[in-house]
Amino acid sequence: MDGVISLGEAAPDLESAAAALQHGLAAAIEALDVMRRREGEALARDLSARLDNVEKGAREVSRLAPLQIQAVRERLSTRIAELTQGVPLDPARLAQEVALFADRTDVAEELTRLGSHISQARGLIRSEAPAGRKLEFLVQELNREINTIGSKSQQAAIAAVVVELKSELERVREQVQNVE
Repeated sequence: MDGVISLGEAAPDLESAAAALQHGLAAAIEALDVMRRREGEALARDLSARLDNVEKGAREVSRLAPLQIQAVRERLSTRIAELTQGVPLDPARLAQEVALFADRTDVAEELTRLGSHISQARGLIRSEAPAGRKLEFLVQELNREINTIGSKSQQAAIAAVVVELKSELERVREQVQNVE
């Protein structure tokens, strides 16, 4: 029968639709904010632990660095004694060579800058401001200092620590890519 049933859509209630949309959007933004804060806190913990490892390695280099000077003094003395075959050795000349070597292999400056860069990175990690680009720059500087330490060092133990530091720093670099 005509007219008994009619099809049609009721006009939507725009006020209730807008309120529902606004409520859903606010909930989604809040959930995103909570998730990003959790991720940021996890990144901060991970980066801090990795920076702790870099600091530990720097302390080990600092402990080992003076030992390489003594090793060179002994190695030079032995080698010179072999080459001169009984000709008296000038202790002043040996001291001069050891001093030149000590100057060329001194990593105190690099260790100081390494500590400074780590401190700056920790400050950026604690900061609420976006720090990704600055952290990327500091990672480059950390890498530069570690490479210089490696190139100046003549001791296998220091070279092993440098390899570990570079490995840990690469992990830091990967994590920093996730920082805004």
